[in-house]
Amino acid sequence: MDELADPIPLVKGMLDTLVLRALAWAPMHGVEIIEWLETRSGGRLAADDSAVYQAVYRMEARGLVSADWGVTASNRRARYYAITPAGREHLRAETRRWLRTAQVVVDVLGPQPRTAG
Repeated sequence: MDELADPIPLVKGMLDTLVLRALAWAPMHGVEIIEWLETRSGGRLAADDSAVYQAVYRMEARGLVSADWGVTASNRRARYYAITPAGREHLRAETRRWLRTAQVVVDVLGPQPRTAG
């Protein structure tokens, strides 16, 4: 089995940051967020639909996203989510934290440096 083809499960806290990143591009409804994550990750992230909706509800309650009703391209009514200024600041901070965390993991898992001697 090709381990690289298996979807990567999302670590706690990662989904909120990824959803904010999607919304930093443009306001989106839930299905658009899920499609954006799927496309952007090349299908490598395992983002459950219900988890994405729970994330936007949670972030709306925290003031990181706002929501308004709109109409989709297929003429259906849907809630569109937009990142707020507080959400942008949170995204910047979390992006720095995740990139720093990823680099530490790469450093630990990468090849050992050769020692002189």
